[in-house]
Amino acid sequence: MSVVEQARRARTAAAELAVATRSGKDAALHAMADALVARTAEILAANSADLTAGRAGGLSTAILDRLALDPGRVAGIAEALRQMAALPDPVGEVVRGSTLPNGLQLRQIRVPFGVVGIVYEARPNVTVDAAGICLKSGNAVLLRGSSSAARSNAALVSVLRDAVADTGLPADSVQLLDATTRDSVKELMRARGLVDVLIPRGGAELIRTVVEESTVPVIETGVGNCHVYVDAAADVEKAVAITLNAKTQRLSTCNTAESLLVHTAVADAYLPPALAAFAAAGVTVHGCPQVARHSTAVLPATDEDYATEYLAAEISVAVVESLDAAVAHIQRYGTGHTEAIVTDSQSAAREFVARVDAAAVMVNASTRFTDGGEFGFGAEIGISTQKLHARGPMGLPELTSTKYVVTGDGQLR
Repeated sequence: MSVVEQARRARTAAAELAVATRSGKDAALHAMADALVARTAEILAANSADLTAGRAGGLSTAILDRLALDPGRVAGIAEALRQMAALPDPVGEVVRGSTLPNGLQLRQIRVPFGVVGIVYEARPNVTVDAAGICLKSGNAVLLRGSSSAARSNAALVSVLRDAVADTGLPADSVQLLDATTRDSVKELMRARGLVDVLIPRGGAELIRTVVEESTVPVIETGVGNCHVYVDAAADVEKAVAITLNAKTQRLSTCNTAESLLVHTAVADAYLPPALAAFAAAGVTVHGCPQVARHSTAVLPATDEDYATEYLAAEISVAVVESLDAAVAHIQRYGTGHTEAIVTDSQSAAREFVARVDAAAVMVNASTRFTDGGEFGFGAEIGISTQKLHARGPMGLPELTSTKYVVTGDGQLR
């Protein structure tokens, strides 16, 4: 089936979803969760085949980690759907309303986008998260995963479609596009009028390609070259713990810290324990000469290192002279995702928050908290680094648009 035909079927499904009740959508989410657990063996068999092919094809450790499923991860993905069912339905929510001087009643209400296309890389959990969040927000979804996860995604979508259909909603609410050819991505990007919005999730090249070549409106989810800045007024012990968590809690996510900036006033106190902690965790450090003075294991850092989203056990480190220098470094190399400051100075924290241009700014907390689940939004569709429509973790409300409903009693202009 062509992408155009799948998109047409998605539009038909979206028309039904737009008027579906909350109870109907929540029943479908619970059915999807139950089916994932019941058919775990089928899903893991497909995932095992993807992992075997990925290893043979030389996929990196980080990508294999994103690709891998196990019973615990499948159960976690299913539980996320159940939690999503418990969240308020955004469709029909009144954003604002008033009675105009002429008696007209004005309401702005949330409505589904319609058909959402998602292009993403080797993360099968995105398949389920995207299907669930789109269905709950009344949207049909066209999923285009990577070829490295093709078997896993096919198994997951088969399970989800069966579950949705069993509850009386259209199976075409969830469709998987062919991942064996790039033509499907090109067709999806050109399906303006059939697809309402396109969301890319993945590396910089994928996102750039979709943003630059799509005629369908795009919500850009950016890469995460996230920084932790250890200020002159930082508590050293707290700073080491936050930095280590931000870098090592999970290496392959977009909210993992990739760069560390240290104020020169605390460098001698902070760097020895921090570098020792990185070494113990197996993290390779690329640092400036001031960092290298504290360890022979530090590799010289280049501009490329400071600009790199490693998604691996590597980090770039620089000593800076001031908060101004830290902000300038972030402005040069950051990607607008998540930036953090560790400081006991309220004035430094306020200045950092005001001057750093990012979707999320952390004060004395790990960058790993930039996440829809951690923010209490439930499963997210991605983390937007653009400034139009949505910014930061995109939960259910961000998967809607609005319409104005005007109710009168014969008023004429």
